[in-house]
Amino acid sequence: MRKIAFLASHNGSGMRYLLAARARHEIEFDPVLVVSNNPGSPALAYAREMGIPTAVVNEKRCGGAAEADRALCEALRQGGAECVLLSGYMKRIGPTTLSAYRNRILNIHPSLLPKFGGPGMYGMRVHEAVIASGESVTGATVHLVDHEYDHGPVLAQVEVPVLPGDTPERLRERVLEVEGPLYLLVLKKIERGEIDLDAFGAAAPL
Repeated sequence: MRKIAFLASHNGSGMRYLLAARARHEIEFDPVLVVSNNPGSPALAYAREMGIPTAVVNEKRCGGAAEADRALCEALRQGGAECVLLSGYMKRIGPTTLSAYRNRILNIHPSLLPKFGGPGMYGMRVHEAVIASGESVTGATVHLVDHEYDHGPVLAQVEVPVLPGDTPERLRERVLEVEGPLYLLVLKKIERGEIDLDAFGAAAPL
């Protein structure tokens, strides 16, 4: 799993953290590709600055969802990706890509799944919902990606307290601080064999 591709719609904070960890020699991997559905994504600009190949794949450019799915899968294959990490990627992964990368697509979500996940639960909406619910604890989750949003098997979680008087913005910042380290921890556990991705047989239906 040394050849990793990233999917990011906007800033790609998790991707940036992992690339910085790689630069610090905390983990070894080859970043082979960064893909976005958004041609103006800062993640793409950052990848280009780092000399990482990039691609833009979306339904408008490809002529539909099925075509975009096939184009994404082909871009990942041509890039030599062995594992795919989502970093704020806002599109559902299609069946062609899920099948080709069965149990090799990971996502990080800013809550303790299954709470505050699913359609519409992304970005600031998650933190707004956590505060509105009166929860005392939230956090971040790394999970395998399947055909439903925020649904695949959980690989690791970390808790973050919801403090009195928290705003969604303050809560988001504190959750963001733990997301990168959690992603890195999961990758290290996979590398050491402490997490066996092949053990999750139902993560991505064929």
